[in-house]
Amino acid sequence: MRQRSVKIRNSAAGGTVTGQEKKTLELKISGMHCATCAANIEKSLTRVGKVDRAEVNFGTDTARVEYDTGHATLSDIERAVREAGYEVVHEQATLKVGGMVCATCVETIENALSALPGVIGAQVNLATEKAKVSYNSSLTTLEDMRKAIEDAGYQYLGLADQLTVEAEEESRHRDLDDKFRRFMVGFAVSIPLFALMFIPLPISMHDLSYLMLAVSTPVFIYVASPIFRAARMAAKNRTLNMDVMYAMGTGVAYVSSVLGTFGIVLTHEFMFYDTAIMLASFLILGRYLEARAKGRTSAAIRALMGLRPKTALVITGDGEIEVPIEDVQVGDAIRVKPGAKIPVDGTVTDGESYVDESMITGEPIPVLKAAGAQVVAGTLNTNSSIIFRAEKVGKDTVLAQIIRLVEDAQASKPPVQRIADVAVSYFIPVVLAIALAAFLVWYLVVGSTLLFALTALVSILVVACPCALGLATPTAVTVGVGRGAELGVLIRNGEALETAEQVNTVIFDKTGTLTRGKPEVTDVHPFGIDEKTLLGIAAAVEKNSQHPLANAVVQKALSAGAQVGEAQRFNTHGGKGVSALVLGEEVLVGNGAFLEERGVLLAQDHESVVRDLQKEGKTVILVAVGGTLAGIIGVADTVKETTAPALEILKGMGMKVAMITGDNRLTAAAIGKRLGIEEVFAEVLPGDKAKEVEKLQGAGNVVAFVGDGINDAPALARADVGIAIGSGTDVAIESGDIVLVRDDLLDAAAAIQLSRKVMSRIRQNIFWAFAYNAALIPLAAGVFYPITGYTLRPELAALAMALSSVTVVSLSLSLKRYIPPAKRYHSPEV
Repeated sequence: MRQRSVKIRNSAAGGTVTGQEKKTLELKISGMHCATCAANIEKSLTRVGKVDRAEVNFGTDTARVEYDTGHATLSDIERAVREAGYEVVHEQATLKVGGMVCATCVETIENALSALPGVIGAQVNLATEKAKVSYNSSLTTLEDMRKAIEDAGYQYLGLADQLTVEAEEESRHRDLDDKFRRFMVGFAVSIPLFALMFIPLPISMHDLSYLMLAVSTPVFIYVASPIFRAARMAAKNRTLNMDVMYAMGTGVAYVSSVLGTFGIVLTHEFMFYDTAIMLASFLILGRYLEARAKGRTSAAIRALMGLRPKTALVITGDGEIEVPIEDVQVGDAIRVKPGAKIPVDGTVTDGESYVDESMITGEPIPVLKAAGAQVVAGTLNTNSSIIFRAEKVGKDTVLAQIIRLVEDAQASKPPVQRIADVAVSYFIPVVLAIALAAFLVWYLVVGSTLLFALTALVSILVVACPCALGLATPTAVTVGVGRGAELGVLIRNGEALETAEQVNTVIFDKTGTLTRGKPEVTDVHPFGIDEKTLLGIAAAVEKNSQHPLANAVVQKALSAGAQVGEAQRFNTHGGKGVSALVLGEEVLVGNGAFLEERGVLLAQDHESVVRDLQKEGKTVILVAVGGTLAGIIGVADTVKETTAPALEILKGMGMKVAMITGDNRLTAAAIGKRLGIEEVFAEVLPGDKAKEVEKLQGAGNVVAFVGDGINDAPALARADVGIAIGSGTDVAIESGDIVLVRDDLLDAAAAIQLSRKVMSRIRQNIFWAFAYNAALIPLAAGVFYPITGYTLRPELAALAMALSSVTVVSLSLSLKRYIPPAKRYHSPEV
């Protein structure tokens, strides 16, 4: 899409000339299904002020709008499209940004990007150093974004998805090495300078001051230059950030020393050379430690990216060729040797091998893959060579989708972040005011020495730090979401994290969620013959039927080792049952009505067995041989092994648990009773499940709905938190707010436990960030000096500032070791 901009100059009365800019904008629109839609959108667009022309192309789903930027904006035009009942599709770009050090940097970059004419929204994550931008490329290009970032004083490192793991690691190590060299040089010089102040020397203070000036000036410039460079860019952009405060603090210390050296206003008493260098060194040390810790917060996403193999062995007419992964096409035949990773998603066509899928599903036991089985990129082929057909490549693979979801979640902001954002916006002006007030009070009101007042000023400027506030939420979200991915719990965004913590009611779909979703034989009652014989006779007839209940009987007979013979003259009877000849005897398999029609009557004790099975919600199959009842078989959709413990864990967390199903009330009540679920919604059509969720919400509940992500889409969307259960590598990534990779209900409980842990850690981080500033700023200002005779030295203030951010990031990093109690259910020690 291309931008076209023309200037139209109009002459007003009296010869005045005004300039108006007209632009042509292209929009991608979704939801159109006929030419009338295009006409409706055009009509809506022409009603926007100063839109000269609007052309909507139904064939390409695009709209081309020429408008006057002085009277209409991109937001006005998009609003007109939405009011007509359609949606505008935005392009997305995730940019890697370098040079951010605090929460005000985030705000500066977001403002710089949002000011571009085609940018709809920009979200910057300090922890991952990424900016996620929604934009319209006909108005704003990636080059415009690069320029906006660099003009704001930061580094544009390129598109995140084009930056390889190796390149990103190299860039990070280069930055860490630079910071390490600077603070090591700073300490190597500042500590001896500090010692010189206390060692008797055979030279005068006058000569010593010139020596210190000569030694410290190049070192100070080298160590502090990143701080002053960032402060200059902030001043140029008329923003206040931490670099401005740090530059003021270290600058005051250094300039005071220079003035004292030459006897200009100040005396030799103001020798702060060692303090100035030490301050800058501690600040750089803080950023070094913070950058190292922040790098570890993204370890999970780098591990996922590292799963992607770089090449694939493609089978062609000329043999096998190793090609870059980017060149693999859908339909290619690919060989994977033992010990190699699966390069793309596909279906096995030849060979069989055990594939380790633990990196995707968290399931430690390798899975046997034979012809027809699905394999996914990033998993490890363990013991034998297989050939498969490529079906999903590039961004369409399961691994790529998981990486994208985790990155999006890490870039998102939970609502609790607003507390920190508001605090940060006021922080620097308030601190500057406190620093100036402290200086004036100590020097002019109390009458302290200029040295003391200046020390208080510098200490306040250096100790104050919104960095900890800015890192409190994004680091915890980044580590928490990454930890979730390692555990097979994919969390879509920060809002889902915060809402999941508040959930008090969990409603489960029955079929395929609480139960396995396929019938199995649960009870066998033979009369006059043994169990194996009964199953063999029934299976001989049922194996000719395609009914799920028939298949359940056949599978039970085979697993029990029964001899399954052949049947002749097989016949079906109107959904009531089937009949056939087995070993010359007529065998009837069906319900009570069918056997009664064929003259087979049930004794009282037989009827008692039937009633007991029906009370348990099971389907009853009767088997008659030669006109006599030979046995009764009970069939049910069996409950998964982890269902009961998962429900117990949720109840133990104070949750209300409910079940929803389309089954009849008797069956639903039986399963509900067996699982200890008191609230059961039965005979609910798939489309009405969302209404039941809405009723629970109307009663004041925060509801999580757990379903399979396919049939339960409306209910998942309606719930406060939709938890979609996957089935290993075949997972619908887009199906819920939280997606469970494994078909295991314990992971639903683990997801809520993880959400609670992450939100608890965010609150702890915010508390410590506030507490740190609330305690140390008054100490630096000398509030406690009249009582204790102690105030905070600038060097210690810089060290405390460095430790504040590191503390918050370290608290977040502790989430990497967190194992939700629900996940421990499987471990041997539990």
